[in-house]
Amino acid sequence: MFEARNGVLHIEDVDFREIVRATGTPVYVTSRMLLEENIQTYRTHFGWARLLYAVKANNNLALMRIFARAGFGADVFSAGELYLALLAGFDRNYVLFNGNSKSDEEIEFGVRTGVRFSVDSIDELYTISEIASSLGRTVRIAFRVNPDISPETHPKIATGLRTSKFGIPSEEIFEAYRLALELPAVEPVGVHCHIGSQITDTSPFVEELEKMFEIAKRLEEMGVSLEFLDMGGGFGIDYEGDGRAEVGRFASALRPIYERGVAELKSRPELWIEPGRSLVANTTVLITKVNSVKRAYKNFVAVDAGFNLLLRPAMYDAYHRVAVANKFGLEGEEVYTVVGPICESGDVLAKDRKLPRVEKGDYIVVFDAGAYGFAMSSQYNGRPRCAEVLVDGSSFRVIREKEGFGDLISKQVIPEDLL
Repeated sequence: MFEARNGVLHIEDVDFREIVRATGTPVYVTSRMLLEENIQTYRTHFGWARLLYAVKANNNLALMRIFARAGFGADVFSAGELYLALLAGFDRNYVLFNGNSKSDEEIEFGVRTGVRFSVDSIDELYTISEIASSLGRTVRIAFRVNPDISPETHPKIATGLRTSKFGIPSEEIFEAYRLALELPAVEPVGVHCHIGSQITDTSPFVEELEKMFEIAKRLEEMGVSLEFLDMGGGFGIDYEGDGRAEVGRFASALRPIYERGVAELKSRPELWIEPGRSLVANTTVLITKVNSVKRAYKNFVAVDAGFNLLLRPAMYDAYHRVAVANKFGLEGEEVYTVVGPICESGDVLAKDRKLPRVEKGDYIVVFDAGAYGFAMSSQYNGRPRCAEVLVDGSSFRVIREKEGFGDLISKQVIPEDLL
């Protein structure tokens, strides 16, 4: 979906320069065709499981509506994400309200909307029971279990470690369910787990699912009737290649574990998974303009997008492929380091990349930016956030307008004595 035509980047059938003329730079650009392909890939390989889109990866409403209309549920991590998921049209029966630190206000909002909760602590369980009782509601819950599994991924996105802030330790989980069975207005119907993100090895997921079935057997003995086992997401993609996830390999590893495990249970719970990155990352590029080229300790290419728009390289030392959009497909001539305009030394998008000769006024394209790109962006250094665009064949539409200076102060209030 991203190809060279006469040395110029095209997204599907749209010349990137048409988009830049309409929106300016920086700009996020998504291929709808590639998004639909990723959806179909999951349907093909995981048709036997329930798919919940991880809203945290990319919360653009237009993209979320595509997932909702494709029959996905939603994994949400805040009242704001829940609000967006309902607005996008997700079936609230398959919306799971996740999160390790929900406020009372967020819990009340979730209870009123009728979604299911992933409960992260005993304090939260008591709060849900109290709020639901006061509203005359019954909330269907799962507990998030911490399985103490150590996958090979960045420490900041490994969420199933014993030291992680997420979940209830597996040795304490049965006492949590026992308490839930006794409390009013809560009904335990599931088990939730999530071991991390950007994991490419299947073995941690196999271990996770096996542990979940061990828990499920004991829960049935306690009288819990299970409707679902949610093993979270975290399937990694190939950031150095085509940006795809090997969805079929993950499905092939997990299906026999699921079928064997569910055959040993009475309640036959559904398997829920929460893909996010593997659905949206490779669908989207960030296009940014070169402000200057400086030959110093390195050849620095200074562009108009920094970690204010794409935080992953600075936060995780993450790798993203880059190219020169207006010299797309040409052979590399020199080694460059692409840096942003933010007043931090860590504002580096790409280190030591061989590119065609780069000049002021060129355009750099950063690939696989659809997950945790705009969703983690900020207005740091007083920089308004950029536009988002959806390409569909030979046409494109703006799906988020770029901000202006007014957006920097839209919620600020100056006291009268300072006027």
